[in-house]
Amino acid sequence: MSIVKASDSVKAAFDFSVDKFPLAGPDGMTTPWYGLFRSDNGRVVGNGSVTDRYVPHSSDDVMALTEAVDSIFDGDVEADCHFRNGHYVNIVPSSNYRMSIFNQRDNVFPRIMIRAGYDGRAFNATVGYYRDLCSNLAMLSSVDSCHVSIRHTQSLRSKMDELVETFAELKEGWKSLGDVITEMNSRNVMMTDFLDAIYGQPDTDSKRAVTVHRNRTEAIFRRLQKERYHAGRPAMPNNFEVSAWEAYNAIQGFAQHDSTRRSGTTQFDRILLAANDPSVQKAERLALAA
Repeated sequence: MSIVKASDSVKAAFDFSVDKFPLAGPDGMTTPWYGLFRSDNGRVVGNGSVTDRYVPHSSDDVMALTEAVDSIFDGDVEADCHFRNGHYVNIVPSSNYRMSIFNQRDNVFPRIMIRAGYDGRAFNATVGYYRDLCSNLAMLSSVDSCHVSIRHTQSLRSKMDELVETFAELKEGWKSLGDVITEMNSRNVMMTDFLDAIYGQPDTDSKRAVTVHRNRTEAIFRRLQKERYHAGRPAMPNNFEVSAWEAYNAIQGFAQHDSTRRSGTTQFDRILLAANDPSVQKAERLALAA
């Protein structure tokens, strides 16, 4: 899929605007507050009212960033678009750009996530990775050069061009991310200790807590063992020593794919939930500190 088609997919998915209108009180009383509304169906967007200083981004802004990605990957890209109280776009380079880090059965290649919500957070873009082995799509928050963002204020319009230019810097972010992944793969952790550091031990007086802890541990170990097998790695040793990279992905994969509270959500929603999961964030810190 060419960059033009990627832009077209963004345009087709977001063929409406989000407009700011003043909110009135009883009997038309004026207020200092504004609401955000979709032009196609009139639905309210965002988590509440905004002030006069709030400048909603447009679909054209998202399209401009999609087009700018071509300068990062030097090739064709595909765009996967979602509207979740804002514009969310996953951008992945063509298969020719895939980057193999460890071996051909554990490919990791870059994806860019554009997160342009109307929830009070910044308009931002993140370089993440997609791992073939476990279908994990994750963003490592500790890699500073993988993130750019701006706020929805009166300066958004002037900063949008700067953000597009800054996208070129995310190419270095992908290199930094690759270095971090390689470093995590070179360090070993004891998986049992790793899990204890993240989840702790259950309250033995609570039968439910013990059951939840046991089921979660078993699910994570099954995922870890399956991924080792498909990666062509040897069986897990008796002391459960694995690389920090494997340990992190086991936790992230559990949060994205296996956690019961993910039921009923789409794959994209699960990606967002896992990215904000405190256990995943803690696993990242532990893996980098191993």
